[in-house]
Amino acid sequence: MSSSIYTPQSQLDPNITYAWRFGRFFRLALVTTPFTALSFPLLMWMFNYKVAALLCGIYLTYHVVWALLWPTLEYHFFRYDIRNHDFLVQQGVLFRRSSAIPLHRIQHIDTHQGPIDRLLGLSTLMLYTASGVTPDGIIPGLAQEDAQHLRDVLSKREGDDGV
Repeated sequence: MSSSIYTPQSQLDPNITYAWRFGRFFRLALVTTPFTALSFPLLMWMFNYKVAALLCGIYLTYHVVWALLWPTLEYHFFRYDIRNHDFLVQQGVLFRRSSAIPLHRIQHIDTHQGPIDRLLGLSTLMLYTASGVTPDGIIPGLAQEDAQHLRDVLSKREGDDGV
């Protein structure tokens, strides 16, 4: 018994790794480093100076490595495609997730750009169905032209009238 698993071929724009790194380093500077600095006296009280310094160093090193390397892995494992009857999104480094959104269920499509996205020429495509107010499919890190093209192609497809 053979099963064929379809793997989408379309990738995000490589510049998304810079946006993700920027966001992680921003959080590192505003959250992780102050948390570590405030935790250091407590760790010194619980252990000693050397153990506290070692624990804080390991914690900060982990977050720096996570900010540098993880975006490349995320980029490598994020794929999407428009198939005949659905829009397929696959993502995840350790835990892979596939979402298939039937094309006839797509109600509307939005594109979004934050300031870093605009600087890098990126857009986020958000697909909404009738199931709620949150997007059912989010594709970050598309080149602006690709996001507009996808939005136009998907908008021209026949949708469900909701009846």
